[in-house]
Amino acid sequence: MDEIGKFLEMGGYAGFVWPSYAAVLAVLAVLLWLSLRGLRAAEGELSRLEGDAGGARRGGGHEGASET
Repeated sequence: MDEIGKFLEMGGYAGFVWPSYAAVLAVLAVLLWLSLRGLRAAEGELSRLEGDAGGARRGGGHEGASET
């Protein structure tokens, strides 16, 4: 158990090391959250755009083309 304590003390630099790890994890968590939020927004917009375009495509398809 003493070895674990020495590791966690980081040679006397634990006050700098562990907060640094916490800061990095916080930044990564925020980046993940922002990325997922952006992904959901983009998927929603894509779905909306596909729905708008799908209605236009189903409306006849070949406007202006004459059948002979």
